[in-house]
Amino acid sequence: MCFRKVDMGGAKQETGVLLGLDIGGTQIKAACVDESGTIIQSRRVNTPASLEDFRQAVRGLLSELLTPPVAIGALGIGCKGIINPQTTRVEVLPGTVHYLEGELLAEIVAPVLPTGIPITADNDARVALAGEVAWGVARECRDVVMLTLGTGVGGGVLADGRILRGASGAAGHIGHLTMDPDGPLCVCGNRGCLETLFSARTIESDAFAALHRGVETRLAACQPKAPTCAEVFELAQQGDAVARDIVQRATKVLGAALASLAHVLDPEVIILGGQISAASDALLLEPLRKDVGWRARCLLRRDVPVVRSKLVDPSGVIGAAALALEARWGKDLPR
Repeated sequence: MCFRKVDMGGAKQETGVLLGLDIGGTQIKAACVDESGTIIQSRRVNTPASLEDFRQAVRGLLSELLTPPVAIGALGIGCKGIINPQTTRVEVLPGTVHYLEGELLAEIVAPVLPTGIPITADNDARVALAGEVAWGVARECRDVVMLTLGTGVGGGVLADGRILRGASGAAGHIGHLTMDPDGPLCVCGNRGCLETLFSARTIESDAFAALHRGVETRLAACQPKAPTCAEVFELAQQGDAVARDIVQRATKVLGAALASLAHVLDPEVIILGGQISAASDALLLEPLRKDVGWRARCLLRRDVPVVRSKLVDPSGVIGAAALALEARWGKDLPR
């Protein structure tokens, strides 16, 4: 197994395989990852609907990875919501896995782990950023903004070499930037959040609304099921006017949000991860770069690169492994 010496500034320390656990609303993913960020083996299951079933699913997943026994250095956990990294308590978690709110994630996984293994947890988007810092686009950077574009919009901020967590652990919730004060209600209780105007859920809702109105579009071919976000982007790429309009309107909002973040945080780079980041350059990266450029160049006097995440799927577990590496070393990730 991967078992090697790590330079700790003069001292040598043995570090075993890193375990990464990514808790999502649809699936739970786990993997053994080596210190180069390479997945050795991985497992995934659908996210259960109850806490007791969740406990059993996670423990079963980890038990599979640890059979036969593996020398584990640490476990990192990424989960949506506001997570206390010191205690691993899920402080706030609206949505489908609300049953985890108030739970200590370390207590859920501990029964199947060797005694004394460091366990840490954090918000899934910050975990994704930790992966980019350790092994991806942000490896040589000190100031970075990352967004994860999926069902919602997650975010993480690296400022002067440290991932921001804030006074109550909520720093980096970029999806809840207010883009329209009188806009749609959001799951967070606010109105007009970024993720109510740009997210897979929003794009799919807009596509369904167009079909419900009887608008002529090739999206109708997706019925009887509602079009997925990926299908909307695909048809937009093929030239469907309705799909293209949906994508352009959503991307325009995201571009304005990225420009605002560039003004506030002055990052070296903006990284996009999540399922929507796989969309074509013509529909996503190029319009975003254009918008960020004309909106922010006057003040910043430079272009801010907007790039995709470097980490391969499932990047959530790779990021969680990076968090585990930080926990194992007992200090911030090296840069």
